[in-house]
Amino acid sequence: MPGSALPHGGSGRTAGAQPGRGAQPGRGAQPGRRAWLDHRGRVLGPLAAGAAAAVIAQGAPGLAGLRSVRSALFPGLAGQGWPGHVALTFDDGPDPAATPLFLELLRDRGVRATFFLIGSRIALAPGLAGEIAAAGHEIGIHGWEHRYLLLRGPRGMLDDLTRARDAVGAATGTVPWLFRPPYGVLSGTALLAVRRLGFTPVLWTAWGREWEPGSTPESVSATLLSGLRGGGTVLLHDSDCTSPAGSWQAALGALPVLLDECERRGLQPGPLGEHGPRWRPPGEPTPGPASAR
Repeated sequence: MPGSALPHGGSGRTAGAQPGRGAQPGRGAQPGRRAWLDHRGRVLGPLAAGAAAAVIAQGAPGLAGLRSVRSALFPGLAGQGWPGHVALTFDDGPDPAATPLFLELLRDRGVRATFFLIGSRIALAPGLAGEIAAAGHEIGIHGWEHRYLLLRGPRGMLDDLTRARDAVGAATGTVPWLFRPPYGVLSGTALLAVRRLGFTPVLWTAWGREWEPGSTPESVSATLLSGLRGGGTVLLHDSDCTSPAGSWQAALGALPVLLDECERRGLQPGPLGEHGPRWRPPGEPTPGPASAR
């Protein structure tokens, strides 16, 4: 963050720290205590140092948004589950122009999925949200608004998730338990709100990147299959509300290719609730897919 006070050198180390060595007190620090320096190398007072630590605590969870980081260090958050199962997930709906076509294709293939819905879009199409649930799909929340969580304070974050949860409940009659942050970026404030409301956060291990300008079913399929692994969580979008107009068509065109490839590899696609115990509704048993038994 421009102008934010960080540990000396902006590297996340406390003052006087050397690479590969523990942090040492900086100039002007009291013995036994660590000093924080601003971008000019000046020792910060207690209030400024506390603010610097808060900035880092707020932003550090956002590192999990990097796929390589989350897959290696946070496999549960990344959505790595039963090795014979692939969790199929969709973000940014409900979209009256697109979502019904995804539902039709999934129905014809006999596949269930998890849809992460945006609360403000549910308000525009509550009946469609109800249709998703009635078709047997799981419903997670993607926030009330599609905004970076790093920009939200504690009250705003809690209000956003609560509104989204209540919108899902009113439209579908279900209580959501899964949460995917917009852009896949978490924050310290978001994690506190998620824990308070009883949500399980989940990201993804493979995606189609259909939101990129010029994407086609072929490009989305190639991107998806390059990252497809047993036990992974796949992300597609059934809406173009945050991407170029019509981008969801590339995702829809790639979906049959993905399902065919899962079948060829002997992988079972389905919702997160069948992906492992971490993603089951609170209090419900974990049956697991047949391939994992």
